[in-house]
Amino acid sequence: MSIPNHIIDQLNSQADLVGIIGKHTTLKRAGKEFKGNCPFHGEKTPSFYVNPQKNVYNCFGCGAGGNAISFLRDYENLTFMEAIQELSRQTGIDIPKEDNRQLQYKRRAKPTQPQPPSRPTQPPSTATQPRQPQQAQTHNPDSSQVAAGKAGTSITPDTHNTTQSATHLDNRDSLTPLGGQNNPEGIDHIDDTQSLPSDGYFDEAAYASDSGFYGYDNAPLADWPDVGDPSLTDPAMMDTQAYFDPGFGQQGHEHAPNNQNVPGAQEGNLYDLLISVAQFYQHNLYNNALALSYFKERGLSDKTIQEFGLGYAPRGWQHLEEAFPHDIEGLKILGLVRKSEKGRDYDLLRDRVIFPIRDNQGRVIGFAGRALDNEVKPKYINSSDSPVFHKQHILYGYYESRQHRANDWLVVEGYMDVIALYQAGIYGAVASMGTSINETQIARLLQLNPTLTLCFDGDSAGQKAAWRTLEVALPVLSDDKELRFLTLPGGHDPDTYVAAHGVEAMREQIQRAMPLSQYVFAYLSERYDLSMAEGKAKLMSQVRQLTNNLPKGSSFKYLLNNDIYQKLGGRKGQKNAAHDVLLNFDSEVTVSRQLELCLLFAPNLLDPDPIERLWQDSGVAAIKPHQSKKHMQQSLQFPAAPGWQDFNTPSLLQLVQVIKRLLPYLPKDTNAAAHFIMANLPAQAQQNLAKRWYSFWSNLNQRGIIDVDELVDDLLAQLILQALSKKISLSHSVVLTDQLNKQRQTLSIWLKKQQAEQATKLDS
Repeated sequence: MSIPNHIIDQLNSQADLVGIIGKHTTLKRAGKEFKGNCPFHGEKTPSFYVNPQKNVYNCFGCGAGGNAISFLRDYENLTFMEAIQELSRQTGIDIPKEDNRQLQYKRRAKPTQPQPPSRPTQPPSTATQPRQPQQAQTHNPDSSQVAAGKAGTSITPDTHNTTQSATHLDNRDSLTPLGGQNNPEGIDHIDDTQSLPSDGYFDEAAYASDSGFYGYDNAPLADWPDVGDPSLTDPAMMDTQAYFDPGFGQQGHEHAPNNQNVPGAQEGNLYDLLISVAQFYQHNLYNNALALSYFKERGLSDKTIQEFGLGYAPRGWQHLEEAFPHDIEGLKILGLVRKSEKGRDYDLLRDRVIFPIRDNQGRVIGFAGRALDNEVKPKYINSSDSPVFHKQHILYGYYESRQHRANDWLVVEGYMDVIALYQAGIYGAVASMGTSINETQIARLLQLNPTLTLCFDGDSAGQKAAWRTLEVALPVLSDDKELRFLTLPGGHDPDTYVAAHGVEAMREQIQRAMPLSQYVFAYLSERYDLSMAEGKAKLMSQVRQLTNNLPKGSSFKYLLNNDIYQKLGGRKGQKNAAHDVLLNFDSEVTVSRQLELCLLFAPNLLDPDPIERLWQDSGVAAIKPHQSKKHMQQSLQFPAAPGWQDFNTPSLLQLVQVIKRLLPYLPKDTNAAAHFIMANLPAQAQQNLAKRWYSFWSNLNQRGIIDVDELVDDLLAQLILQALSKKISLSHSVVLTDQLNKQRQTLSIWLKKQQAEQATKLDS
């Protein structure tokens, strides 16, 4: 049985070579490589190295070297097929039954078909003159033109073919039949005598009834603008991306590495075809201002656009067939051309910016297309699996990161996140192909660096994805490996965060990513009521289920269970730990500002009002005036508890008022509730809190702090004492001053007693 070379390449590149060799000798990390005693010959000084990035091994003592297949054959004495089957089992890559001809396809000349009428080179003298179909011009490309199929070359468009501006091109996803209300271009009906034959390339009748085209009942006709359309004569509105002379596309692929002419030799190669298609999309990007502006507005430079080979797929239903008329079979194998229920071929990617997908060797193996209109669903479309593309084994950006010898690896959600970080000089960001990252991919990244950071959005969907990734990663998370979790503040993703705050701020966020143990507790504590024993039991049960998936013999299993168990042991030390977090801030953070941050973290503490509760708990409310002064009670009442306005802090008063108003509507998620509250504050108060909130919130989570109740009581008591002292200084009544002093003393004694009890708990 013959195994295709590209399958062998995939098996070798995806294999866990460190794990395979690590079964027979102890390997220890040495920089970017692993080092150990050579398993092929006896030695006391390690001279055997494994490079996980290149996935090769080499011994400088005996000269042994190779890849995963060679190691299985030379050391484990497997046959070639046995080694292939073992790697297939480990990586999940299927071995095709066919031989390497699976990469080949038949290149055929397109059947002779009537050509659609071409656009007139000069507009008629009057806009009302009826259109007359013309025979399409035959394009005779210059034989000296550089082939588009060769890497690094470009395709020169036929200057006679121009189309409507992107603002005038028909949006067929919303078109109704001709003559309907949704016909802004004013395209006339075409006489039956002028309709294209039903067996031609465009079949109006077939399209009109073809459910496979989502109701595009006038798609072919709308491709040809009315002669009165200003885009025909206004250079500013011309756009050459939608119409392509089949000649230049054909010529480009004829000169691909197959070095064959059609209809002579018939063999085509899928990798060669993908190169040509990628160049075709790249060419179209620079001929479409709207598509190019999408990348430019996202901050991408021309260099980055070229490095990632970004492109644009035109609106037409058959632009690939027009550009590559002899390669329809290959395009169908790749899933780029599909067949509708009525048997009509159409292009998968239309009116989308294009992200070429590369394998570990840097070869283009597929494409992802992103809709320019955010209302179009789905927003992203990926190529389907093919003989060269298996999405469950590919990480977008992996090849580019390896080219820059990335050391720190970061899993993100979007292709633009990968590209934005790469452009900023943060190499090592990768994204999965529209599916969850799998165990094999995580294991591979952890071989490149024992610490892997997962950066997902802070919304519900993003956090669920992060949690699923955690569950997938546990079986390969040995004691020397670590997962960290990063949720960027302000609802940012890496793309927008770098643009807003700069690369150094992003690097700092990555360095401060949350360890797995803290993330598990923070995630689960939001989902269970930890004020009740039942909630704690449920949380602990889920933690045990998680840790059971860790590798056998894992020390982390015991440590994680014990760590979370201790965090669930009560409030013991919670106030001191939370206070330590506040001490990390600068001197500008006053007692009232600290209290504001605590109320953002636990807004429910305002119901009931904590001042009234504290006034009662401390015993101040029970103080009565002296008997000898009863006669003065009628003219002077005993002072009541201070109000929030007595603290002389407008921002604190505003925050309390907003929280009390929003309490019934706040989300359960702590971070989301805090941002909801801040959004309803005046601009200055919002700014003062926002710049400190994320650091405060993340530090509390990292320390496993689940409540700040005692800290709030402590801070609030300090503010009440300050308010009482101010009243005393302003008092002109001896009796009133005496009463205020009694209240202050009682509250002060109570506060010291509380602090002493907490200290006793910590020592026990």
